[in-house]
Amino acid sequence: MVERDRPHIVVPTPPSTESFTLAGQGGGSDKPGFSGDRKSHSERLASELETAWEPPADEEAQSTGTYITFVSFPGLELAIESLESLAAGEQPELVAVREVDGPAGRVLEATVFVPVGKKEYFLRKLEKYVESVAQGSAKPSNATLMEGIASIRRATIRELWTDPDDQFPTDENQLCWWETWLRRTDGKERERLGAYARQHDLTTSDHYLGFGERTVILVQATAAQLASTFRAVDDIAELRRPHEVSSFLPELYAFEQKEWVQDLQSRASAAADGAPVVCILDRGVQADHPLLDDSLAQDDLHAADPAWRKDIAVHSHGTEMAGLALYGDLQAAVLDLQYVPLQHRLESVKLLPDSGDNAPDVYGAVTARAVDQPEISAADRKRVFMLAVTATAGAGEPIGDASGAHPKQESGRPTAWSATVDALTYGRAIDDTTPQFTYLDREEQRRPRLFIVSAGNIRDIRAEDDHLDRSDAEAVEDPAQSWNALTVGAYAEHDAMDHALGVFAGYVPIAARGELSPTSRTSVSFDQKRWPFKPDVVAAGGNLARTPDGTDVDSPENLAILTTRLQRPGEGYFATTRDTSAATAQVAAIAADIYAAYPDLRPETVRALIVHSAEWTDAMRSRVDDARTKADAVNLLRRYGMGVPSLERATRSASNALTLVAESAIHPYEREGQSSSGKAREMNLHELPWPIEQLTDLGETQVRLRVTLSYFVEPNPSSRGWAGRYVYPSHGLRFSMRRPEESVVSFRQRINTQARDDGQKPLSLATEKGWLFGSDQQKSAGSIHTDIWTGSAVDLASKEAIAVYPVLGWWKNRPKMDQSDLGVDYSLVVSIESPEVEVDLWTPVAQQVAATVIEV
Repeated sequence: MVERDRPHIVVPTPPSTESFTLAGQGGGSDKPGFSGDRKSHSERLASELETAWEPPADEEAQSTGTYITFVSFPGLELAIESLESLAAGEQPELVAVREVDGPAGRVLEATVFVPVGKKEYFLRKLEKYVESVAQGSAKPSNATLMEGIASIRRATIRELWTDPDDQFPTDENQLCWWETWLRRTDGKERERLGAYARQHDLTTSDHYLGFGERTVILVQATAAQLASTFRAVDDIAELRRPHEVSSFLPELYAFEQKEWVQDLQSRASAAADGAPVVCILDRGVQADHPLLDDSLAQDDLHAADPAWRKDIAVHSHGTEMAGLALYGDLQAAVLDLQYVPLQHRLESVKLLPDSGDNAPDVYGAVTARAVDQPEISAADRKRVFMLAVTATAGAGEPIGDASGAHPKQESGRPTAWSATVDALTYGRAIDDTTPQFTYLDREEQRRPRLFIVSAGNIRDIRAEDDHLDRSDAEAVEDPAQSWNALTVGAYAEHDAMDHALGVFAGYVPIAARGELSPTSRTSVSFDQKRWPFKPDVVAAGGNLARTPDGTDVDSPENLAILTTRLQRPGEGYFATTRDTSAATAQVAAIAADIYAAYPDLRPETVRALIVHSAEWTDAMRSRVDDARTKADAVNLLRRYGMGVPSLERATRSASNALTLVAESAIHPYEREGQSSSGKAREMNLHELPWPIEQLTDLGETQVRLRVTLSYFVEPNPSSRGWAGRYVYPSHGLRFSMRRPEESVVSFRQRINTQARDDGQKPLSLATEKGWLFGSDQQKSAGSIHTDIWTGSAVDLASKEAIAVYPVLGWWKNRPKMDQSDLGVDYSLVVSIESPEVEVDLWTPVAQQVAATVIEV
């Protein structure tokens, strides 16, 4: 194997930019049309609208408006974008969309808040439809909207419940917590709700969160009490169940070995004060642990709440994470006896209190406040935020499933917490000047951040389970579904019991070496067209073992991960840990070391390099190779991500393994005049420095190309169908690559209709072979897209051009919110490998860009 002894090459030449219209994909619609009697349908809707507008006899009219619910026909879609007005001033506002299983099939329920005096917005649309029907028009006015509506009714809190319907409390008098999303109107919505809560002895959360058009707060109430609140307070937009924070905190003892600590101390050197840091958002870190104290200064200990002690750690989890976040593989550092020059340092922010039952809170707000502390203290540091605390529906909570399993229809949906991570990653400013209120300000200049988040663990492993089937069924936990965060799963690095304690004689490891860890969660159960691939990568997270009789499961220490122990009197310096928390800490260490090697890179690029460096283990690769279809391969991507990342591959090229890094920006959308309907603005064409001559000389030798596109999106967390102008990401980007049989000109014409002359048709080409995932991955949801092409070197010689272009996002059709003019950043990482032949691909490209190669 050729040594990776060369830096990656950062491409200095910016892409060329051109006006862009995405070439059409063809095809038509097979959706059923309206088949009823239009006249009677319009009359019934008019009657139902009038009835819905009038409050029941026992209920007072709401002070500023009315909530109306529109229900679709089974199999027909609602034109939800037509249910609200984008005109200036107070207008009808779509607040919630939910799917409900009815007797005849699944229907959509869209709830709209209609301000006083704005009922005519719908009456005019209905009247125009009625007039067109009376005139016998084949395509009546507003038919798309009106013919999708099966019924209209006055809304209740059930219509604002956007979590799975079966999780709505069955007992309306049972006290429980509700995640309450408020419409942001005059900025006083939280005060109105708070005043009502105090008057009626309702409890609200300590923290609340504001971003975009919503404010999120928790309310403890019965369903009956909340229904009264809804009738009295006109600000409620959505209701969801809160998630309870939990983390797996194994208390596994490791033998005290003080001489090992002293030996490692003698061989390790701490990074300088200005080095990159891993900022651990957890339950505190014991800073005076002898293996941590040189890398974690007292000034770098923080707490989300100023009332908490930031200089002590009561719980062990944060200290266990710190050992791995600093050393990566601590066991290797202890045993290898080599010099250990640490390249990064640590910070700690206590995210949860040391004691108490941790009453439900708005953890998005708490996380934002936690992020704010170290940024205020040391604003200019290169920083990786590591979050190995996840949330699930807690035992004892009336709302949710105490098992931690997520219903399929919920899997992958954004939450307030995951959307906060996305907004922070995208770079939104944190305004927490008001006590307990945290607002993510989109008017301030962006400051992107890198988050590494654990996928979450399965906590009730059963001996009889097929562990891969179980992992495929268990969705990643909140906030690991975040689009922008790099989500980490766990794999089993070992499956041998040679060094197990005698008490574990006869135990059998559950996972084979190199397979997914039995506790690791996946995104196989996600709605695959709507939500991203998670985890992005996996790292060592230990293994479990079955008892000799196959009836129970235990956690032998020899199958776990060595790390630093929270020291208590009489206890040692080392502990073992496992699961996705341990995996996340190790990946965070890689991210910080990438920053140390390339301090000028963007967070988007560091994330891309981690994913790009990942390789599947032999066990994973065999399953990917055996996949019968691309869809099967995609499901494996949702289980393993792109595999196990490598610091060496992420930071170093070899003579026959060249990695190119290109950072750029693009302006996604534009619109004509005051139109609310936007369109794609531009496409970037990267013509990369390429070893054309060397690849051509290799002829039919098989080579490998890998492409990764990484960018961050601004989230739209409110549940309004996540379609059209309400899709979750602000923008989407995709890449396409020149094919061997194309010129650069014909490639542009294939991708961009504006590159064609009038009436010109591009070459008709069959689907290109060689891509591992193809369009199933390149065009998938998410904000990172990666794929691998294998083919002949001579074909690769003609593939140096890559187009990056925009696709649908909510900025496109929301002109007041669109920030396309500011541009959005993205990163491309492209690598070429010739594993069969030792050929120098790096030098000719380095010579093309000699003045800009970054030495490390």
